[in-house]
Amino acid sequence: MIIQEFLKSELAQSITYISYRKLIEDLLKQNLTTGEDNSPDLLEYARMNVQRMNRWDKTYTPSSRLTETVKSYQRKEYWLILTEGWCGDAAQNIPVISKIAELNPAIQLRVILRDQHLDLMDQYLTNGGRSIPKLIRIDAETFEVVGTWGPRPAILQERVLQMKNELGLGKEEMALEIHLWYAKNKGQALEEEFMSMLEEIVNV
Repeated sequence: MIIQEFLKSELAQSITYISYRKLIEDLLKQNLTTGEDNSPDLLEYARMNVQRMNRWDKTYTPSSRLTETVKSYQRKEYWLILTEGWCGDAAQNIPVISKIAELNPAIQLRVILRDQHLDLMDQYLTNGGRSIPKLIRIDAETFEVVGTWGPRPAILQERVLQMKNELGLGKEEMALEIHLWYAKNKGQALEEEFMSMLEEIVNV
């Protein structure tokens, strides 16, 4: 199957951000989360992520500069995001990306679950790992991939690698540092990266 047909098939199985939010909340009512692992830890992560996404949905507003850039963007694209409900980075980034996509009707944000679509995930690994969230930008007319983003802002990714490789922090310590960073940054790093990504096309 050529890649364009494969991407069309994956997009047909994707859902909207609103549907993704509802899916997570409906599963939690049954003490479940997305994927096969419904351990107490992952269920707690998913519950915390609902609160995080609620907070972003209520408080985040794109900057005027980003708004102008996104509204000037003319190419029709699908922004397909691989994710899972228990993923902390996804909860911190997808609501912001959703607000950005809403600024331009040419951009359609779609969400797809990683563990149900590993064939897709394995084409967009980060340092050999199935890191999420992973955004795949797809030209809506040619179905060619025109860019990717993820799993987190580059400045934070560098910090995570430092915490892991140089500081030797454990999983819980790293998670605390990561979420504190998101709270302080308030989406600014992600905005800068998306602005740079889209300005390259707008200014051509």
